[in-house]
Amino acid sequence: MSPGLPRLLVTRPAAQADEWVAGLKAEGLAAVALPLIAISAGSNPAALDQAWQDLALNRMLVFVSPNAVQQFFAHRPEGQVWPAQTLAATVGPGSARALREAGVPASLVREPAADAPSFDSEALWQVLAPLDWQGARVLLVRGDGGREWLGERLRARGAVVEAVQSYSRVLPSLNAQEQQQLAEALAAPHRHTWLLSSSEAVANLAALAPPGTDWSRARAVATHERIAERATAQGFGRVVLARPQLPAVAAAARALS
Repeated sequence: MSPGLPRLLVTRPAAQADEWVAGLKAEGLAAVALPLIAISAGSNPAALDQAWQDLALNRMLVFVSPNAVQQFFAHRPEGQVWPAQTLAATVGPGSARALREAGVPASLVREPAADAPSFDSEALWQVLAPLDWQGARVLLVRGDGGREWLGERLRARGAVVEAVQSYSRVLPSLNAQEQQQLAEALAAPHRHTWLLSSSEAVANLAALAPPGTDWSRARAVATHERIAERATAQGFGRVVLARPQLPAVAAAARALS
């Protein structure tokens, strides 16, 4: 670890936070996990079972996050293989890797280009737009709610788009160590940097902090413009953007130190 660097608080859900902490430590940063979103199973498991039964009827499934992948594949029937004619799309490299690890052939995975300016629905649409979607069935695999932008684009091109909830995002219940980390970060903002990977994490942070918390000295690395805007609106004093990749996040964190 580089001496004197602030502690970098990784706020992703626990399933992804530990992997990011390990990677950021390898980059020389003092990273620790402080998940600000908890993941629970979806409220309608029967819908997921039905989605697996109808899997081959879809031209494409779109997974919004690694959690969507993990929770959806937790319902995979024994011996079920991914249909050769069904694409699996997602907005980020972490989710794409999760799809391949779950057994989706790499040739069927669609994701934004590695050099895309951002990893989001708009970047994914650049990959999907050239395809013919007239009459195609598309299933969005997501949490409770989410952006409708990609679904609207697909419907405008003639696709039949439905959604299934594979997981829920809830306010986390912090353990004693996490409560201590939060208290230390709020008491000494100059010694900490928040890694914000979701706008919802910003809202949950505000809910977990004492009322009236002064955010003006808090600083953060945000992995998307919308997240940066949310943090700025919350009152963060310094927010920098970084692509959601380890080298970019590490460089941004160092720039804030």
